[in-house]
Amino acid sequence: MAAPPASVKAVADAVEDRLATVLDAETARWAALTSDLSWPLDALRRLVLAGGKRLRPSFCFWAFVGAGGDRDDPRVVDAGAAFELLHAFALMHDDVMDDSDTRRGLETIHAEFAAHHADAGWRGESRRFGEGVAILVGDLAHVLADRVLPTGHPELSAVWDELRIELNVGQYLDVLGTARADRDEAGARRIARYKSGKYTIERPLHVGAALAGRHADLAAPLSAYGDPLGEAFQLRDDVLGVFGDSSLTGKPVGGDLL
Repeated sequence: MAAPPASVKAVADAVEDRLATVLDAETARWAALTSDLSWPLDALRRLVLAGGKRLRPSFCFWAFVGAGGDRDDPRVVDAGAAFELLHAFALMHDDVMDDSDTRRGLETIHAEFAAHHADAGWRGESRRFGEGVAILVGDLAHVLADRVLPTGHPELSAVWDELRIELNVGQYLDVLGTARADRDEAGARRIARYKSGKYTIERPLHVGAALAGRHADLAAPLSAYGDPLGEAFQLRDDVLGVFGDSSLTGKPVGGDLL
């Protein structure tokens, strides 16, 4: 795979350091209560730090700098870490909905925990146990994202609330469209924008501008750039999901189509 450009890697390295610090602290805190809690927290850490494009932190960072923010401001690193934790939440829930086996080259969390349940011969249904754990670990990632996000910025909070609603709305439309076997172009593009496109590029740009105190005057031009680019990103991701190489994408080919 091609190496990421320096403008992305510099942001990704700082964000990954912050994520490791947050997740290591949470694991140590809850493992002290019972070793049973190390298991799901370790699974979350593996997923979050297993790679990924780190596009959301990068777009957030460069919007912040472009809006006049200091590139060494630790708040923008926290915002980037919040995006990655929110993304992990979305991935875990999406994997349950799609019944996916792999993510980022790793076994998905629901599949991993279902296998543990079956191997241990525990009570109940292994599939339900694995899915329940994945949902809870995803919820934990969501809570940690909210906690890491910088506070004291009303504009940023408003954008963050809106993007989380958009993400859930888009995911519901995707589930609904699958159940009804919808095939209309307008609906497919709507799902691509709201399920992924907006929170991948447009909203990270808005968060960066809001963190710099410039959301009011920059929201419109950032949307004009970020909204179509976010849709293009998701459409390309959909093509890779059908025709890509799973050794490069880290997820099954054809799973979304099926």
